[in-house]
Amino acid sequence: MIFFACCIQLDINECAYHEAYPCYGECVNLPGGFDCLCFDGTEGDPRKKGGCLPVKHYMSGLRVGLGVGCATILLLLVAGAPFILRKMKLQKLKRMREMFFKQNHGLLLQRLMSQNVDIGERMVLGLEVLEKATDNFDKTREVGGGGHGVVYKGILDLKVVAVKKSRIIVQREINDFINEVAILSQVNHRNIVKLLGCCLETEVPLLVYEFISNGSLDHHLHIDGPISLSWDDRVRIVLEVARALSYLHSAVAIPIFHRDVKACNILLDDHLTAKVSDFGASRYIPIDQTEVTTAIQGTIGYLDPMYYYTGHLTDKSDVFSFGVLLIEVLTRKRPVYRTDQGESLISHFASLLRQGHLADIIDPQVMMEGDGEVQEVASLAAVCTKMDAEDRPTMREVEMALENVRVNMKKLASDGSKSSAIYESQGSASEHRTSATEDMIVEEVGDAVVV
Repeated sequence: MIFFACCIQLDINECAYHEAYPCYGECVNLPGGFDCLCFDGTEGDPRKKGGCLPVKHYMSGLRVGLGVGCATILLLLVAGAPFILRKMKLQKLKRMREMFFKQNHGLLLQRLMSQNVDIGERMVLGLEVLEKATDNFDKTREVGGGGHGVVYKGILDLKVVAVKKSRIIVQREINDFINEVAILSQVNHRNIVKLLGCCLETEVPLLVYEFISNGSLDHHLHIDGPISLSWDDRVRIVLEVARALSYLHSAVAIPIFHRDVKACNILLDDHLTAKVSDFGASRYIPIDQTEVTTAIQGTIGYLDPMYYYTGHLTDKSDVFSFGVLLIEVLTRKRPVYRTDQGESLISHFASLLRQGHLADIIDPQVMMEGDGEVQEVASLAAVCTKMDAEDRPTMREVEMALENVRVNMKKLASDGSKSSAIYESQGSASEHRTSATEDMIVEEVGDAVVV
């Protein structure tokens, strides 16, 4: 009996012992424990003093807290948005530049230039460098251009440069620009425009050249008025062009055919020294081949008819274009010129040469300043523009012929100067003798008067 009494566990009312079991809400006694709830209309923690708050105030506080938190977050977003957007834009531009670099065969070009470390480091330029050099390609920096590209004048490493930027974005244009970089990075001739660098981080590469300040041969030939370049300058310029083309055909490791020889692509510096430019259409020719079959590319009027009809590009295609250039220099007529009877410039020129009426088409300034060498240059132009490529000379032969013309012109000028000097000397001696005779007569007359 005593044993069972000891094992009986008594249940107390915890709600009656507030200090031991604090509850600031509604206390509910439960078997073996109790529950503490907030009164109706309140929420919170009833076991803490003041823990139960009216539902309205509690929600207001919650709303205020949430509002302040959201406002803070929004403020941070607004303040940081420009930075975030700029970061995202820079990341996007970086990805695009990397994509364009690969698309433009940048890795291939680097391998090409790795043969000469100095060229590789010097020639590959970043877009930001060229944007700074051209004031972000400002319109006031434009100095020229055509249907495919714009040329900007810029300052790079304290030197004036020309930056060529394509107008259109097509795969052929990209290929042409890459082709020009590959060719000009491997040639070095005083009469070929010098490529200083390129940027491959744009959809179409940007090319950086030495700045040639005096325009093109086309600009100088076809100015308004009867007087253009002197005949002496014209002969020297076409000789320099011939030297450049001869170098490309036979002096480089792998022959290069320019494929777009024309007056617009012959630039002149301050001393009227010729610089052959625009190698976008140029092609390498394997050493064991004399021609390649390609898509037709060039300029109407200068284009070799055999190449146009067959697609076979040879060194004689450049010779034909150069012959057209010679005719243009002799006549100051553009290659698209036609007579009233519809005869082309080349055909009309050859016809007048055969008939001995060359003076009917030659520029009057050339006829006035030139001599027998005009006929020589005209005959050379005619043979360069023969329809059959086999009948045309090589550029090396053209160069040598023009060298002889130039030497003879200098010799004639030198002989003329000597003759002039001898004539002036003889005239001076004659004047001296006449003066002495007059003095003697005066003295004799004077003596007679005195007498």
